[in-house]
Amino acid sequence: MTHSFRRRSVMAGTAGLASTAAAFLKGGTADAALPKGTDVEPRGSNGMFERLPSLDLESSEQFLTTLRTFVNREFSRSANRSAAKTIAAKGKDPLADYTHAEAIELLKDDPMVAMRTAMWQRLQMHSWQNLRREFHNNYDAYMSEMDAADNIGPGKLELNANFDYPEHVKHEIHMQPGGYVGDPFAGHLYYYLTMNFQEGRDFQDERHIARAAAVPLPADGKVKRVLELGCGTGRMTMALKNRFPDAEVWGVEVGAPLIRYGHMRAVDRGIDVNFRHGLAEDTKFPDGHFDIVTSYILHHEAPAEISRQIFKEAYRVLRPGGLYFPIDLMTGSSRKRTASATARYSEWIQYRWNHEAFWIEYFDMNMPKEMSAAGFEMHDDAPPGYPNDKANIVGIKPA
Repeated sequence: MTHSFRRRSVMAGTAGLASTAAAFLKGGTADAALPKGTDVEPRGSNGMFERLPSLDLESSEQFLTTLRTFVNREFSRSANRSAAKTIAAKGKDPLADYTHAEAIELLKDDPMVAMRTAMWQRLQMHSWQNLRREFHNNYDAYMSEMDAADNIGPGKLELNANFDYPEHVKHEIHMQPGGYVGDPFAGHLYYYLTMNFQEGRDFQDERHIARAAAVPLPADGKVKRVLELGCGTGRMTMALKNRFPDAEVWGVEVGAPLIRYGHMRAVDRGIDVNFRHGLAEDTKFPDGHFDIVTSYILHHEAPAEISRQIFKEAYRVLRPGGLYFPIDLMTGSSRKRTASATARYSEWIQYRWNHEAFWIEYFDMNMPKEMSAAGFEMHDDAPPGYPNDKANIVGIKPA
């Protein structure tokens, strides 16, 4: 059952987004501390964005980003119009509900749909290879830069050299070579590829700052400790620290290369944020340790059963009155899922060609129901987390 969420405690955070972003762009909470001679930054930075090391690589990525924008917008609209005509020509209703198998059968021979999928896939593969070539061809320099940052602050980095990776974290999601755990430069690759994925709209971590600003406060307003589950390269983790400068902020991530990169970036910016190499479903933190737990686009990259375990873990590590704010597809006001042929086909494309192994089972899962089963009191009108939503779900641990 969902309840009305009292928004009063979160308005200050959302209204202050502009000032938060401005403060974040100025830097962190301490002087940058990368040892002299280890910072690989041949072309400097644009604000908080460290530019790619060559104009050739930067130009190539800008071209691919522009092409992605065209494919995502104009070309996708043309492909959808073509799909509707193809479905109608087969005597079917384009707006009716279909299974994935039915949608695939209807659209498998549509040339515009096929071309849209191929262009989108190939440009992403090309971008991965561009970036991977740069970092692996200059392995020693980039690895030395991360090595130099591992054991210095202001924040902590906890790594586990003997980590036993479960099978579900080994997928090459987004077609990323090696996935999150199988390439030493996975953090570098993911960070720069997301600039392409976001169509060039996140160079200053704008979206992560906005997500951090949307996180609601506990009813009593007390925030001493904050945890981000599945923190990736730590962009939102750092934004949370800037929003809650007096709080102890942690990010937990299964991909060691991701948090090594994130920690290095935090060190370079002087941000006192902590990272732990571990599982979101088994964080190793004490019971009742955090006031706020959040996550960003975590659950659609995990099996539904693991998501259920994550809900239980979030509940365990929260204090009474604390809250879990999951930000993901369909955690907000856009939760209604459509079953048209184009929608079902798009889900299959993500699963089959973007290697989103858990995409379909994520959409099949009733997240509010599963969070409620873990013990949370659910509310469905918290501030919007994901772009284009009007509200987001939030789970409160009863006091």
